[in-house]
Amino acid sequence: MSVPHDIPAASQQDENELERLLRLSVTQAAYRPAFYQKLLESTVWVLGDAGQEASEIQQDISAGSELNLLHWEKQDGSSIIPVFSSVEVLERAVAGESEDEQSFVALPARILFEMTQGEELFLNPKSEYGKELYPSEITMLLNTGGLAAPAELTLDAESQLLIGKPEQYPSAMVDALTTLFSQKKPVRRAFLALIHDKAADPQPNLLVGVEADGTEAEVDALIREAGNVAAETSPDDSPVDFCIVNEKERGLSHYLVSHTQPFYQRKWGSWLRNIIPSSGKA
Repeated sequence: MSVPHDIPAASQQDENELERLLRLSVTQAAYRPAFYQKLLESTVWVLGDAGQEASEIQQDISAGSELNLLHWEKQDGSSIIPVFSSVEVLERAVAGESEDEQSFVALPARILFEMTQGEELFLNPKSEYGKELYPSEITMLLNTGGLAAPAELTLDAESQLLIGKPEQYPSAMVDALTTLFSQKKPVRRAFLALIHDKAADPQPNLLVGVEADGTEAEVDALIREAGNVAAETSPDDSPVDFCIVNEKERGLSHYLVSHTQPFYQRKWGSWLRNIIPSSGKA
């Protein structure tokens, strides 16, 4: 993430959801999965034209359309395509750039990424919060939603695992995961331990156990998000293992439920207040 300070920032009350998540994701890894997802779903604005009337441009652009995009030069001489989260942010960025009126085009971010693969983009340059988007990152966005796929490991019956509590508590990682899980209603509880499979790893790894509702696909997506957040916040960039907790099962689930305290637990009361309307008094 990049945080230039060339012009005054707009009030947070004026920001849209993409801008809110961008601002939060600059300093908090827990919001980065939601930022990437929102970015892919959003309409963005770019400087340029498609050789049509503006009203037609904004309605009919697809991955196969002709689009002439304006590039800006960075301080190192390389070029980027400036991308904006709203017309207001675009207008603030180009103010004073040219006496001529600059044309711009609105299109879905996903289509823009497909059309410009191999190029470097910059979301909201000259704003208080911005994000460089490198070609490899854009490819990952299109392929996996910006999240690295976790490696899966199946333990056989003969695996001998040592499990205990970490000597040094990974506070930054736990705080980031707590923030993430608080945004995910399916997560019921989350646990932390230290696990060592001597046959597979020379050193023990942190283990996060997640108890969650939902389909297998929904839980897999949740673990992928949590894995990416953990990878960005784990101590010394050390690997982190994840497992699904089922309190009816033996093994890892039994240890986590019976011998550790959850570092995150869903607050039923606040959730119920959000989904059950209160009855007013006459």
